[in-house]
Amino acid sequence: MSFPRDAGWAWAEPLQRLVEAGGAVLVVIMLVAALLFALTLERWWYFRVTWRAERRALLRRWSQREDHASWSARTLRDVWSRDLVARLRRPLPWMKLLVALCPLLGLLGTVTGMIVVFDGLALSETHQARAMADGVARATLPTLTGMAVAVAGLLVTTRLEVIIRRERQRLQDRLARAVEGKGEEGDA
Repeated sequence: MSFPRDAGWAWAEPLQRLVEAGGAVLVVIMLVAALLFALTLERWWYFRVTWRAERRALLRRWSQREDHASWSARTLRDVWSRDLVARLRRPLPWMKLLVALCPLLGLLGTVTGMIVVFDGLALSETHQARAMADGVARATLPTLTGMAVAVAGLLVTTRLEVIIRRERQRLQDRLARAVEGKGEEGDA
């Protein structure tokens, strides 16, 4: 991958050096990291804006019902709350998949990099230790990158799971309080 040398592409020179150092698999890891980052931003936005509005609407709908004590009313409340929490949880499996994919892509980059190193050593017939050390260092860059993205993604997904558990409990508590005093849904 080569970029033109004019001033408009000066920002891409470090990216070009990184791709040359890590290979094509590093580009795939960067795309996976960008997708994981985009899903994280989307979940943050959903939680900060959409979730709160949907939670208020559910509390309002529940408190406006006349029947709160029957089995069917409690079942309906559980279905509504499970549906709302499921919307909060929706991209979590995809995020976990991307996190699990990163170390595997890093390993793929290392293996393909080592194949290139050994192929170059077989063709050169000089068997220089310095050339092999540089090649091994270059081949391990995708593994390092894949592990770094996986650790960051694991932190994000773990935090998101904690937030979902906490919000599910808060929703149940607020639904129970909405029955006790119909004017308390304003604190949602």
